Amino acid sequence: MFPALMGQLQINRAGRGRPRTRPDRVRADKAYSSRAIRVHLRERGIIAVIPQPSDQIGHRKRRGSKGGRPPAFDAHDYKARNVVERNFNTFKQWRGLATRYDKLALTYRGGAVLRAITIWVKELGDTP
Repeated sequence: MFPALMGQLQINRAGRGRPRTRPDRVRADKAYSSRAIRVHLRERGIIAVIPQPSDQIGHRKRRGSKGGRPPAFDAHDYKARNVVERNFNTFKQWRGLATRYDKLALTYRGGAVLRAITIWVKELGDTP
Protein backbone atom coordinates (compact mmCIF):
# COMPACT_ATOMS: atom_id res chain seq x y z
CA MET A 1 0.00 0.00 0.00
CA PHE A 2 2.91 2.37 0.52
CA PRO A 3 3.62 2.98 -3.20
CA ALA A 4 -0.11 3.54 -3.78
CA LEU A 5 -0.21 6.05 -0.93
CA MET A 6 2.85 7.86 -2.24
CA GLY A 7 1.28 7.91 -5.72
CA GLN A 8 -1.71 9.89 -4.41
CA LEU A 9 0.38 12.34 -2.39
CA GLN A 10 0.05 16.02 -3.27
CA ILE A 11 1.74 18.86 -1.39
CA ASN A 12 0.30 22.30 -2.10
CA ARG A 13 2.78 25.02 -2.89
CA ALA A 14 2.86 28.27 -0.94
CA GLY A 15 2.33 30.29 -4.11
CA ARG A 16 0.97 29.43 -7.49
CA GLY A 17 1.67 26.24 -9.37
CA ARG A 18 0.63 22.65 -9.38
CA PRO A 19 1.07 20.62 -6.20
CA ARG A 20 4.32 18.73 -5.63
CA THR A 21 4.12 14.96 -5.75
CA ARG A 22 7.49 14.30 -4.12
CA PRO A 23 8.18 15.39 -0.54
CA ASP A 24 11.68 16.22 0.64
CA ARG A 25 11.61 13.51 3.30
CA VAL A 26 9.33 10.90 4.82
CA ARG A 27 9.18 10.46 8.59
CA ALA A 28 7.77 7.09 9.61
CA ASP A 29 7.90 4.71 12.54
CA LYS A 30 9.70 1.38 12.73
CA ALA A 31 6.82 -0.48 11.07
CA TYR A 32 7.77 1.14 7.74
CA SER A 33 11.41 0.07 7.92
CA SER A 34 11.43 -2.44 5.09
CA ARG A 35 13.84 -2.81 2.22
CA ALA A 36 11.05 -2.31 -0.35
CA ILE A 37 9.94 1.00 1.16
CA ARG A 38 13.50 2.28 1.48
CA VAL A 39 14.25 1.34 -2.15
CA HIS A 40 11.05 3.03 -3.32
CA LEU A 41 11.95 6.24 -1.50
CA ARG A 42 15.55 6.13 -2.72
CA GLU A 43 14.39 5.71 -6.35
CA ARG A 44 12.22 8.81 -6.01
CA GLY A 45 14.99 10.83 -4.35
CA ILE A 46 13.20 11.13 -1.01
CA ILE A 47 15.10 11.07 2.28
CA ALA A 48 13.85 8.31 4.59
CA VAL A 49 13.79 9.23 8.29
CA ILE A 50 12.83 5.79 9.57
CA PRO A 51 14.48 4.07 12.55
CA GLN A 52 15.42 0.41 12.30
CA PRO A 53 13.70 -2.12 14.57
CA SER A 54 15.99 -4.02 16.92
CA ASP A 55 15.41 -7.33 15.11
CA GLN A 56 16.62 -5.85 11.80
CA ILE A 57 19.69 -4.43 13.54
CA GLY A 58 20.39 -7.85 15.05
CA HIS A 59 19.99 -9.64 11.71
CA ARG A 60 22.35 -7.19 10.01
CA LYS A 61 24.97 -7.53 12.76
CA ARG A 62 24.68 -11.32 12.77
CA ARG A 63 25.55 -11.39 9.06
CA GLY A 64 28.74 -9.47 9.78
CA SER A 65 30.32 -7.69 6.83
CA LYS A 66 27.71 -9.22 4.47
CA GLY A 67 24.96 -7.46 6.41
CA GLY A 68 25.91 -4.12 4.92
CA ARG A 69 25.96 -0.81 6.66
CA PRO A 70 22.96 0.58 8.51
CA PRO A 71 20.68 3.03 6.71
CA ALA A 72 21.16 6.70 7.52
CA PHE A 73 18.93 7.99 10.31
CA ASP A 74 18.55 11.58 11.52
CA ALA A 75 17.37 11.33 15.13
CA HIS A 76 16.94 15.10 15.44
CA ASP A 77 14.63 15.23 12.41
CA TYR A 78 12.69 12.19 13.66
CA LYS A 79 11.65 14.15 16.77
CA ALA A 80 9.37 16.31 14.59
CA ARG A 81 7.25 13.22 13.85
CA ASN A 82 5.41 13.60 17.17
CA VAL A 83 3.30 16.43 15.69
CA VAL A 84 1.69 13.96 13.31
CA GLU A 85 1.20 11.39 16.08
CA ARG A 86 -0.50 13.94 18.33
CA ASN A 87 -2.92 14.83 15.53
CA PHE A 88 -3.73 11.16 14.94
CA ASN A 89 -4.42 10.79 18.64
CA THR A 90 -6.77 13.79 18.51
CA PHE A 91 -8.75 12.03 15.80
CA LYS A 92 -8.74 8.74 17.70
CA GLN A 93 -10.41 10.38 20.71
CA TRP A 94 -13.59 9.75 18.75
CA ARG A 95 -14.69 6.18 19.40
CA GLY A 96 -15.92 5.56 15.85
CA LEU A 97 -12.45 6.12 14.45
CA ALA A 98 -10.50 4.46 17.25
CA THR A 99 -12.39 1.14 17.05
CA ARG A 100 -12.63 0.97 13.22
CA TYR A 101 -15.97 -0.83 13.24
CA ASP A 102 -16.85 0.50 9.79
CA LYS A 103 -16.82 -2.16 7.10
CA LEU A 104 -16.42 0.18 4.14
CA ALA A 105 -13.50 2.51 3.55
CA LEU A 106 -15.97 5.15 2.35
CA THR A 107 -17.80 5.07 5.69
CA TYR A 108 -14.54 5.29 7.64
CA ARG A 109 -13.40 8.23 5.53
CA GLY A 110 -16.74 9.96 6.12
CA GLY A 111 -16.20 9.55 9.86
CA ALA A 112 -12.70 11.00 9.58
CA VAL A 113 -14.01 14.01 7.65
CA LEU A 114 -16.79 14.51 10.20
CA ARG A 115 -14.26 14.39 13.04
CA ALA A 116 -12.07 16.93 11.21
CA ILE A 117 -15.06 19.25 10.89
CA THR A 118 -15.83 19.00 14.61
CA ILE A 119 -12.19 19.76 15.47
CA TRP A 120 -12.05 22.74 13.09
CA VAL A 121 -15.33 24.18 14.38
CA LYS A 122 -13.99 23.97 17.91
CA GLU A 123 -10.73 25.66 16.84
CA LEU A 124 -12.54 28.53 15.11
CA GLY A 125 -13.67 29.69 18.53
CA ASP A 126 -16.32 32.13 17.30
CA THR A 127 -19.11 29.55 17.62
CA PRO A 128 -20.64 28.36 20.87
